[in-house]
Amino acid sequence: MKKVIYLILVSFSAVLALGCSDSSVTAPPVSQSNIDATPYLLASEPDGGLDVIAARESAKDEETIVVVGRIGGGLNPWVESRAAFQIVDASLLACSDETPDGETCSCTTPWDYCCETDKLPNAMALVRFEDKQGKVVMADARNLFGVKELQTVVVKGIAKRDDVGNLTIIADGIFVKN
Repeated sequence: MKKVIYLILVSFSAVLALGCSDSSVTAPPVSQSNIDATPYLLASEPDGGLDVIAARESAKDEETIVVVGRIGGGLNPWVESRAAFQIVDASLLACSDETPDGETCSCTTPWDYCCETDKLPNAMALVRFEDKQGKVVMADARNLFGVKELQTVVVKGIAKRDDVGNLTIIADGIFVKN
């Protein structure tokens, strides 16, 4: 168990270290999917949305939840060619957000939240859309839902918890706020 936690922390640290670099992020795939996003798109924002931190603290495994967050949390918050991505609690400041004292962190990838590394591990969740067979939808979320880094989304689905407290939302609906 300690070895698993160590590997997770080392991997997360490597992502954060890369996050503040000047390296560029790959563009979304240009190929269009033949998968219809309509069943997943919500016409209106569902009620009862929890921020990511609150969901991480209170959601029980297999519980139906609604979570609100911003797409980000790493240099590349996307699961390539899959309908899956990371979201971050809205209380964290992206590196492009202005701080209360009027300053911003200067990063080329503001969605990596490299200015909030101490808070980030407890303020993230993975969103994953599955088909009727329980497999991750094989379409890039950016193309399928028309979303991008730092957009606020509301996702509805089932909470999945792992042994170390990470939260995955097996989503069946998405509402894009901005």
